[in-house]
Amino acid sequence: MSDGERTRLTVDIYGYQYTIVGTESEYHIRRVTEMVDEKMREIGARNAALDTQKIAVLTAVNMVNDYLKLEEELQELKMELSRTKNRNAANS
Repeated sequence: MSDGERTRLTVDIYGYQYTIVGTESEYHIRRVTEMVDEKMREIGARNAALDTQKIAVLTAVNMVNDYLKLEEELQELKMELSRTKNRNAANS
């Protein structure tokens, strides 16, 4: 997708229609919204008494938690890669 191009897509998340506009590809937007819908349905199925707003907030909390764990794992892998490169350079 070139600079400035926007993708406009109507999607269904937890029974509600949303128009998403962004610079990512249609595939990417669909993937993101499908993941959000799936997580909301998962949380809603486990907690039938929760309203949509609470399900949405819990979904956001869960997904940010997953994101932060992945971000920490990425940083650890980068540090390990850097240590490995430094050891290899010292042994050369």
